[in-house]
Amino acid sequence: MSVSDLKAMLPEYAKDLKLNITNVLTSTVLNEQQIWGAALASALASRNAVVIRAIDAEAKQKLSPDAYTAAKAASAIMGMNNIYYRFAHLSGNEDYLKLPARLRMNIIGRPGVDKLDFELWSLAVSAINGCGMCIESHEKQVAAGGISKEGIQDAVRIAAVMHGVAATLDGEAALTE
Repeated sequence: MSVSDLKAMLPEYAKDLKLNITNVLTSTVLNEQQIWGAALASALASRNAVVIRAIDAEAKQKLSPDAYTAAKAASAIMGMNNIYYRFAHLSGNEDYLKLPARLRMNIIGRPGVDKLDFELWSLAVSAINGCGMCIESHEKQVAAGGISKEGIQDAVRIAAVMHGVAATLDGEAALTE
């Protein structure tokens, strides 16, 4: 399965997603590793098997084995962290923010790729998962590392489109069941 196959599966009412999926997978600001790492991490976070398979097939061709693994790791670790930190923030009880998380997060310190790329992918996943604390933290790291606002926006646009495509395909599948 390819991105072209994925586009063909989208219904006509999702024409904007068809156009956007091609557009977001190119960037004048981000490099290929940043684009495809964000796409793979976002596809995984969006949890739709069809989207995951299509993006995975192309990401394997575009990413080194280390970057491929790190993008998957960004999705995995943010799947945990986004829930924990969203709770700590949204509970309204600041005591939770003062407590140590006591969750292993070694991959963040040693992701196996440029830390800036891993932070960018973590930001994209955090946008999908809706964790304000994580979005703020990763955005600051990425901006401090030199990625422009346009580059940050490109990563979040990738996340938004992956999520939109996944939600559309999930909705269509539910209608046919």
